[in-house]
Amino acid sequence: MKSFEDLELVDPILQALEDKQYTEPTPIQAKAIPLVLDRRDVLGCAQTGTGKTAAFAIPIIQLIHQKDGGHDGFPILRSLIVTPTRELAIQIDENIKEYSKYTDIKHTVIFGGVKQGKQVDKLKRGVHILVATPGRLLDLIDQGYISLADVRLFVLDEADRMLDMGFIHDIKKLLKILPEKRQSLFFSATMPQNIVELSNTILEDPVKVEVAQVSSAAETITQYLYYTNKQTKKDLLLHILKDESLDQVLLFSRTKHGADKITRFLKKEHINAAAIHGDKAQNQRQKALSNFKSGDVRVLVATDIAARGIDIDKLRYVINYDVPNIAETYVHRIGRSGRAGEDGIAISICEPEENAYIKDIQRLIKQQLQVVDDNPFPQTDKPMTEAEKKEWNKEKQRKKQEFFANRKKSGAGQRGRRR
Repeated sequence: MKSFEDLELVDPILQALEDKQYTEPTPIQAKAIPLVLDRRDVLGCAQTGTGKTAAFAIPIIQLIHQKDGGHDGFPILRSLIVTPTRELAIQIDENIKEYSKYTDIKHTVIFGGVKQGKQVDKLKRGVHILVATPGRLLDLIDQGYISLADVRLFVLDEADRMLDMGFIHDIKKLLKILPEKRQSLFFSATMPQNIVELSNTILEDPVKVEVAQVSSAAETITQYLYYTNKQTKKDLLLHILKDESLDQVLLFSRTKHGADKITRFLKKEHINAAAIHGDKAQNQRQKALSNFKSGDVRVLVATDIAARGIDIDKLRYVINYDVPNIAETYVHRIGRSGRAGEDGIAISICEPEENAYIKDIQRLIKQQLQVVDDNPFPQTDKPMTEAEKKEWNKEKQRKKQEFFANRKKSGAGQRGRRR
């Protein structure tokens, strides 16, 4: 196994890694860092939890340090890192701060959802590395606050999520602005055809680096499964959380509404909880994440998109309150624990309608989840038949129409529009 010294990293970076108690590079770091230092374009296929951020951030810091380190002049923007979510952008910037603390590298992060004033002030002072979400980046370029003329290192991170969130047009706009002469790094957890086609427009003669396929869960994660009924899910969750060793839990909900509902329920039961999802203001999301990291919040309830940027050292527990209907999503979720070789525990709470999702997950990861028999709320209901589902959906639609018809009748809809 290689050490970080074997990767020919400079002393300031080695010292920062030692402070973080990083001893050996992960497989993607061992493969990607030498390629980036050798100025090659890289096509990286790596799921969350593999140490991907360090795989591109560390060599970028070194290359800029070797070119501009020790210069007293105004910092020149040498590297642009684009990522889909605010949380992920902030996390990458925090990592860059830690890896570059013994260098003179200047960096900042920009994202939407907040006023731009403070972000613009930092840009005016000059940065070597900029981490950005697409919308705010293009906005500040249009306003003349950012020039990409000197960017020589470009990173597109979480490309599959970027496309899922509808950023393809922003990426195409960006590619027209970036200098043609540059080194590009492209990272994605999955490689469907549309991602491969996008990578072909960005990369030149790339080296493909592939580790830990999305179809596999880290071996360090123990995966448990509770079968229960829909109406007893909350009771079962409380039963699980009675174990005080579950002191820091990332819990996944399928919807934003569901995340808020679970959070209210846990608070009512005197369990410190907070929700993080797209409808929350940026300061609320940051406060919830900060309180979770510090231990003031025991359970952080998240939706999938909001959780993509959550990177917490030694996070051990992940609970799927709602089993995802896409098997790959399950692998991404549980990958928030068991990172960098640490142990992790993933617990899934499955109601009858989710039984089929469990089968899909087990087929994908090619292993059985460990069913917990010591379960005071076992599954006794049967999944609905297709006919029952059809009837249930019809009734749901009828109630929805009835609700909006009543609102219209009472004039609530009109009042809402005037506001």
